[in-house]
Amino acid sequence: DGYTDYALPPAALELASRLHSSKQNVPHYYLTIDLTMDALLDLRAQLNATTKAEEGEGISVNDLLMKAAAAAMKAVPAANASWMDSFIRVYDSVDINVVVGSGSALYSPVIRDVGRRGLKSVSDDVAAAAAAVAPGEGGEAADPSSVPGFGDVGTLTMVNLGMFGVKSCAPIIREPQACALAIGTIENRIVPNDDPDADEIYKESCMMTATLSCDHRVVDGAVGAQWLSAFKGHVENPVTLLL
Repeated sequence: DGYTDYALPPAALELASRLHSSKQNVPHYYLTIDLTMDALLDLRAQLNATTKAEEGEGISVNDLLMKAAAAAMKAVPAANASWMDSFIRVYDSVDINVVVGSGSALYSPVIRDVGRRGLKSVSDDVAAAAAAVAPGEGGEAADPSSVPGFGDVGTLTMVNLGMFGVKSCAPIIREPQACALAIGTIENRIVPNDDPDADEIYKESCMMTATLSCDHRVVDGAVGAQWLSAFKGHVENPVTLLL
């Protein structure tokens, strides 16, 4: 009496086992940075206006952040790596596991080769993954097994909790990856005005907090800081993501 037991599907049990093992085995540390989002939001609006995308469709903020993460991996390839006990393996391709769904229907399909693909192609893959885990019209459970990338492990996991109003999160690294990136909510903040010709010393800006979890065996503090700096540069100057 006083409690209810709920059975878990095999996928949820496997995920719990992997995360438990990773938290025990991987020496985690965390780096956090604040990002100015105004330019990225403007670029997204321009791209979706150009393609005449409907509201809620087209290129998402998350799509652009995935491209920024892939670009940061290109700038700091030492983070796109795995600990292999007696050596470190550095990967050529940036394959990002993006977390979709919720509760026991939580999945992290891999989006392949994000760095070398266009935004629209990446966006289409993410949309297909999200649609695959959505419950059916009758409430029946989703069956994402037919979607390429489900169950595979990429080189970086990205978690976006901004839709829930979460400001920051320190995610557990998914082995054998060396990094996991968590994205917080976008909010208006009062920040110092960097325009020397402005009358006001402060301004309102759209800001977001990002946290990078790192495996210290692979990515030391200096490399992690370089990666976040590169990520910040691409987010705040998002035209670079179109090159």
